[in-house]
Amino acid sequence: MIRKFRNEDLEQIMQLWLQSNIQAHGFIEKTYWKSHYSEVRKMMPEAEIYVFDSEDGILGFLGLQEDYIAGIFVGENNRGRGIGKHLLQCAKQNRDSLSLHVYLKNERAVRFYEKEGFHIAGEQTDIETGEQEYLMEWKKKVL
Repeated sequence: MIRKFRNEDLEQIMQLWLQSNIQAHGFIEKTYWKSHYSEVRKMMPEAEIYVFDSEDGILGFLGLQEDYIAGIFVGENNRGRGIGKHLLQCAKQNRDSLSLHVYLKNERAVRFYEKEGFHIAGEQTDIETGEQEYLMEWKKKVL
C-alpha cells in the first residue's frame, strides 16, 4: 500500500535511505552518506514523501521537492518487485512533469528511469562526490 509519510516513519525511512545509498552507490565512499545522514534526516519532514508500506514494514519510499524527485529508495531484498515503479506512478499521477539527477555509474537506475519514460536532459559533475550524473526529465503526455 502506498501512503503519505507519517512522523513515526522517520527512523525506518532513514535506515532505508542510508542502506540503499550505500548499496546502490558502491563507487562513493560510505562515509559520504553517513556524513549527510543528520542533514537529510532534518530535511525529510519538509519533503513530500510517499511510503510503500506492507505488513513487513516500509519496503520503499519516494521523496519529492516540488517536481523534483530527491530519490526512490527500496530495500535491497525488495528491489525488482515493482515497488519503485508503483511509487513513481504515484508521483506521476500528481505531477505534469518530473525531474531528477542520477549517477551515470548507477546503470540500473538509469535504465529504470528510461523505461519509465524519462529522457536524459543534461549531464554534469556532482561537486560533492566528483561523479558524473544525468539530469533526467519526464513530462505527462497530453491527449
